[in-house]
Parts: sequence; structure tokens; C-alpha cells
Amino acid sequence: MNRLGSVTLVMAAAALAACSDSSGPASSGPQASFQLATSPKTGAPGMAALAGQEVLVAGSDTIVVTSVQMVMREIELERVGVTVCDSTASDDDCEKFEVGPELFDLPLGDGAQRAVTVAIDTGSYDEVEFEIHKPESSDDAGFIALHPEFDGVSIKMTGTYNGTPFTYTSDLDVEQEYNLVPPLVVTENTSIGITMFVDLQTWFLNQAGDGFLDPASANKGGQNEGEVKSNIEASIDAFEDDDRDGQED
Repeated sequence: MNRLGSVTLVMAAAALAACSDSSGPASSGPQASFQLATSPKTGAPGMAALAGQEVLVAGSDTIVVTSVQMVMREIELERVGVTVCDSTASDDDCEKFEVGPELFDLPLGDGAQRAVTVAIDTGSYDEVEFEIHKPESSDDAGFIALHPEFDGVSIKMTGTYNGTPFTYTSDLDVEQEYNLVPPLVVTENTSIGITMFVDLQTWFLNQAGDGFLDPASANKGGQNEGEVKSNIEASIDAFEDDDRDGQED
């Protein structure tokens, strides 16, 4: 599957710690890797994307993305046959990997790199869950002290829209769930890869699909705020990616 004008997000960071509600697998056992990679790109005619940029084109509109940051919290892999992940100490139906909240810089431009690998129990998993998180001072004081510009902000993008600079921010706060089809099967002494994929091309796409909405019109209180939030939710996918190329196996 070839996904153009898009970027792959990995739910991983240096501070990522693997933990499950059971005693947890030994570090020499099965491993789960959460990738950070970038898909092949196509830019506007006559425009080559520079390293660390994304050039998105729809009709006569061009968005050049220079940075995208997103606040994430928690990821869970749900076993086949489980409907709800319990949080009790005796529950081992889900593998939970705690992430902060953490601030992630989405990779822009060509290339891919390996991310953090964590231990995981054997079994079959058919769903992955994670949160796009809006930090609040009541719960995330430490995070906000480090990143005061993300107080009440979960997403920040900078770039240009048809040559005009913009900064887009969102307070989107949502838990995302994705089915793994076929289920992810983890056996002893094997490693698996999971990619979280964000399609930036669709974030500001208008309903006709023939142009972009002005990102500035989607900021809080703007006329296109709700439409772009819905686009962002729909833009994310998750899938098994054992060869870690940022594309679905």
C-alpha cells in the first residue's frame, strides 16, 4: 500500500516504559516495536520538499508543513475476545504501555528510523488504542511546566498556506481505537512492529476534495474548527508493520 503526502507516527519515546497488569514478560521474550517513519512523498509541480518539510497539494492550493507536534498519552494492545481493558491488578487481557503525556514531533520529509522496542506477552491481539491528549493544569502540571505553550493544546502545526505563514493549534482530546486485521500474533522469541499512521494530506482538505481549507480558519473558535478536528480523527490508522517501512504489510 502506497500512502503519499503522509507521515507515520510512532507511539514511543525515550521515557516509554512497558508495563502490563500482570507481572510482565521477560526482556528476552517477545518484543513489540513502535515505529517512526516517513512514507514516499509527492510535492507540488516544480517544488521539491526540503528535509524536514511536507509539501501537500490539493487543486490549486499548496500547504508546506514545517512542523507538527502532538501530545499523546497511553497505548494499549487488546487481546482477541476481550471487549474492555480492565485496570485491575489481576487483569492480563491487555498490554498497556504508559506514555506520559509526551510531546511527539511527527517526522517530516523522506526517511525512516527505528524507535523504542518494548517487551510484550505472547498471544493474539486484534485492537490497538491510544489517546490524543489535551494537557490540563489540574492533571498535567509537570508537563505544562516543561511545555507551557501546550496548556490546553494537543496539536500544533506550523507552515505556509499558499505562501502565507500559519500556526494551527487544536484542543482535540480523544481516545482512538483501531482494529488489527488480521490479528497480531505474538509468539516466543519473535518481534513484531506496529505503525501509527497520520495522513496529513486530509487534515485541511475541503469537503469536495479539490482544495484546502485555510488552516487559520480552523483554530479555536474558527468557522472550520469542527470540520478539521473530524478530519484529524479520521486521518489516523494503525497496522502491523514488521518490516518497519511505514506501510501496511
